[in-house]
Amino acid sequence: MLRVKITALLKTARPAFLLLTPCCLSVAVAFAIYEGIEIDQINVALIFIGALAAHVSVNMLNEYHDYKSGLDLKTHRTAFSGGSGTLPEFPELAGLVLFCGLLCLVFTVFTGLYFLWVIGWGLLPVGLSGVALVYFYSSQITRRPFLCLLAPGLGFGPFMILGAYYILSGHYSFAVLMTSLIMLFIVSNLLLLNQFPDLEPDREAGRLHLPILIGRKNSALVYLAFLVMAILLLLLSVYLKLLPVYSLFGIFALFLGIPAAILVLRFYDNMARLMPALALNVALTLSLPVLISLGLVWQSLQIF
Repeated sequence: MLRVKITALLKTARPAFLLLTPCCLSVAVAFAIYEGIEIDQINVALIFIGALAAHVSVNMLNEYHDYKSGLDLKTHRTAFSGGSGTLPEFPELAGLVLFCGLLCLVFTVFTGLYFLWVIGWGLLPVGLSGVALVYFYSSQITRRPFLCLLAPGLGFGPFMILGAYYILSGHYSFAVLMTSLIMLFIVSNLLLLNQFPDLEPDREAGRLHLPILIGRKNSALVYLAFLVMAILLLLLSVYLKLLPVYSLFGIFALFLGIPAAILVLRFYDNMARLMPALALNVALTLSLPVLISLGLVWQSLQIF
């Protein structure tokens, strides 16, 4: 029984979703390699562990708040939305999930304090913003539609990528900022699309995200606009030589967004027909930062 409960507790961290963290962090590491910065492997490990703890924290806190609000009892779970469904089955774990979520956030804070001490106070604005986003996401941000739309992208884009790059290099970079904005649009799209299946239960539970505010049809247009913005930012970054031409590898990932957008625009109200779009969207979000990173490393090694 103990093993079953430990497994259930681990499920509230949503392990399948945690892959996004190393994919986004790869951009910061690849930029450091591209710019010839000597990389401290211990710092890389601490960045990864701290960022992963933040991701686990927001997932566990989300599980706890969804259970307490009653949302977990109403939502229809898919592979991409609706949470893990653990707490309705094991309600006695609710307090432990909250404790573990807060503990992970405390660990992230102490990791950040260490980097403030050894790297510099320039990390403070990004770090504080990231911690606030994790702590307030489920309890407050999900009730503010435009902040809710951008919060995931800010967290995995500018906050995570810029913060990690600052730790590795000791300074910020406009090129890294531009690349993190590409991820802002893509990751925001990931969470936006995953909100489509849960619209009605989310509304009943008191949430107010964009699909609730403007409907699925208009939200589908926002999805398309964000995808176009990501493509344009990638092309512009290469044109301005902020990114090497090999970073256009990322276009192959963005091509996955074309069939996804077509499906979203056609089947925004048909959840069964929309599922392939959600799958394509996940593949796009995970592969784009990795392909951009490969382009940066490829250029740094001058492989032709």
